Amino acid sequence: MWDDAFPSFLIGLREGLEAGLIVSILVATLVRAGARNRLPQVWTGVLAAIALAMSFGAVLTFTAASLSATAQEAFGGTLSVIAVAFVTAMVFWMRRSARSLAGEIKEKVTGALAMGSGVLILTSFLAVGREGLETALFLWTTARAAGESAGPLTGAGIGLVLAAGLCWGLYRRVLKINLSRFFTYTGAVLIVIAAGVLGYGLRDLQEGGVLPGDTVYAFDLSAHIDAGSWYSTLLQGVLNVTPAMTWLQVTGYAGYLAVVMTLFVRGVRATAPKPAATTPAPRPAVAEPEPEPESEPVAGAPADTPATELPEPVPAGREPEPQPAGTARRRPAWVVPVAVVAVPAVVAGLVVAFAGPRSTSGETVAVSETECGKGFTTPKPGRQTFRMQNTGSKTAEVYLIDPSSNAVFGEVEGLAPGTTRDLVATVTGGTYAWRCVPSSGKAVTSAPVTVSGGTGSTKAVVPVSENDLAAPLKAYKAYVEQGLATLVAQTRTLDADIAGNHLDQARTDWLTAHLTYSSLGAAYGTFEDYDKKINGRADGLAGGVADQDFAGFHRVEYGLWHGQSADQLKAPAQALADAAAGLQKAFPSQDFDPGDLPLRAHEILENTLQFELTADTDEGSGTNLATANANLAGTGELLTVLRPLLTTRAPKLLPAVDADVARLQKLLDAEHRGATWTPVEQLDTVTRQRIAGATGQLLEDLAPVPDLLEIRKSA
Repeated sequence: MWDDAFPSFLIGLREGLEAGLIVSILVATLVRAGARNRLPQVWTGVLAAIALAMSFGAVLTFTAASLSATAQEAFGGTLSVIAVAFVTAMVFWMRRSARSLAGEIKEKVTGALAMGSGVLILTSFLAVGREGLETALFLWTTARAAGESAGPLTGAGIGLVLAAGLCWGLYRRVLKINLSRFFTYTGAVLIVIAAGVLGYGLRDLQEGGVLPGDTVYAFDLSAHIDAGSWYSTLLQGVLNVTPAMTWLQVTGYAGYLAVVMTLFVRGVRATAPKPAATTPAPRPAVAEPEPEPESEPVAGAPADTPATELPEPVPAGREPEPQPAGTARRRPAWVVPVAVVAVPAVVAGLVVAFAGPRSTSGETVAVSETECGKGFTTPKPGRQTFRMQNTGSKTAEVYLIDPSSNAVFGEVEGLAPGTTRDLVATVTGGTYAWRCVPSSGKAVTSAPVTVSGGTGSTKAVVPVSENDLAAPLKAYKAYVEQGLATLVAQTRTLDADIAGNHLDQARTDWLTAHLTYSSLGAAYGTFEDYDKKINGRADGLAGGVADQDFAGFHRVEYGLWHGQSADQLKAPAQALADAAAGLQKAFPSQDFDPGDLPLRAHEILENTLQFELTADTDEGSGTNLATANANLAGTGELLTVLRPLLTTRAPKLLPAVDADVARLQKLLDAEHRGATWTPVEQLDTVTRQRIAGATGQLLEDLAPVPDLLEIRKSA
């Protein structure tokens, strides 16, 4: 959160200080002119500017939410580029104008006083409104880049409060601050932050299909940098620098930074004041004002550094200018302030209401074992909420489908009789129908309806049936049966080593057999009690490693690496070999649920991350990385049999997963030298974080597999 808050804090501070300085100068100028009765006009203009900025932020937020995912990316990217342009212009404007700001504002106020109240309101509105719109746009793009709003809004709030305090202090002439130097330093930092926003915006435009090259990476350090580390989070939050960036991102980032920073630095040098020939006499912290000064340095600033200074407030005893005789108030004082707030709010509400398609939220659709989709009318494009009501006597599965392909747009599972649940789906142009599958009986499909209009696309999942998974299951079972045959032979060899007191050879053969078993992870759910006998852990046992129920590979591992004799290990080794043989015999007749295959694609490496990469299962051999490597091989074998189904349902998923696998494999290979693996506990912090980060990224990319290949009755 706090790393995302810094850019917004800085923009809130700068924009707030700019707007606050302008308001302070307006107020001070009116007070000095004895026109306190005109102050409400200034505050009315300020209030109108704030209302406009907040309404603009609401429009950005809620209209983007009604767009498709692709359109949101394009919309966000476009506004990010516009925000960078505004921030860049603001930085250069303030660098150029900070020295003469007070004189310019006083000149405008003098003209406004002569022309009437409307002009004074407009002057303050325009002066503050620009900063407000820039702030709203930058905050929106920053929050979108961060993926959350709490950090950016908190940072901006702190910045605005601090800016208000600084402006009050300057108005009261109690602060010593060189505004010219302040805007120079913060301007340089904002240019760096804006470069990151530009890079993020270009990436959004690539993902939105506006710009090409979304898969052409200039670098990909995901294998070497832990995306969850504090330094990675800080860089991404503050500078929008990510471990993987495309060539367009890098070119835009570096090009903007080189050109804009160079121009900014040159401008600063060109406008820097020359040092005075003689040292001026010290100035008091608070000086007595001279009559009608045009401008003077900020109190406490060096005399040779011009900076913005607020006009001196009128002493408390001075009376305000009397109202001209004969003037009468034509309207209540509250009318204009209320109007300037209400008008932008109403306009924003209308824009939000009509900018995107409306949702037909709450449409009730009845389902039963004889009739499906009663009450379903042709929906309008957009995000919809359907209230699914089971009017039948049987529990049903309900699906919103494309009848031509059976692709599923949304589903409600286990809808009991007499109950109502919501189904949320995004509707675009196409054909839709309801399919109801009762707990017993045939599926019922409603009449299709055709929706016209709407932009973008929705993610529909082509359903998978048990028959679709039959071939992958058969192939994987053959792989497991072959692996079990190998395992039986290897555990018998290990048993013979220990029986013959060849403990050094037993350590080598132990690892070989254990890795074979570790590569069969997708079948663990079918092994039942055999898994505890073959690969049980001491965790949770009353006696720990000395418990009589501690058995299998880890029991033998503990003995081999903790100096136990062959006699002490004979019984555990024999039990391990017997359990492997028993599993081989029992496996063909055990129930292997086809739905387990997609689930195991994710769960194998979850166990790797939880147990192997934490060294939780190490009983002395230090071979957790070897086990992780075997788990990765088993995952690869599982993905091989599932690849045909995944290719048609998520063509972009497998290239990402393949890249993740290659990245993790490379990291593991680097810790394997001959027959030796680096123990997890001996890894340096950076390497350990990289391996864990690469495993986590692979897990994240594998996460959609169970949903994509879930067996659905709509198939």
